[in-house]
Amino acid sequence: MTFEVCENCIDFFKILPKDWQESILPHWETIKETTKGYLLIEKQKIISGGLVFSKCPPDMLYAIDEANKWINKGYLYVGFIFVIEERRHQNLGSIWLHNLKQMHPNQKYWLTIEDLKLDAFYTRNDFKKEKILFNDTQEEWLYIFEPKDF
Repeated sequence: MTFEVCENCIDFFKILPKDWQESILPHWETIKETTKGYLLIEKQKIISGGLVFSKCPPDMLYAIDEANKWINKGYLYVGFIFVIEERRHQNLGSIWLHNLKQMHPNQKYWLTIEDLKLDAFYTRNDFKKEKILFNDTQEEWLYIFEPKDF
């Protein structure tokens, strides 16, 4: 298994659920210069991936001031982390995050979740709940990661 930067994230987008594709693909041309994709690849097949944004991602425009606050503090936004269905429950999301942190050991990250069932996953991966945001009436939790030596 290898961890690689996407040269062309279009192949990653093809494995995403349709609603995720619809939220990222229309914006890709305008955000690709400030977004990096990272993939876990096994036997030349993408089994997991995610995106790291250095500018406010399209799904966070409802909270652009909050997004810019974290970005201005040097945090990068992590989003669209996905593991293919047949490889779920094999710790690949944690492996993806571990590799990202290893590749960039001094980098701080932030993200948001709507599904609070993901709290245990992100907490286990050293993210801390920071605050609640509201997207209309939808509650989202904002999490941060800071390297241990930070």
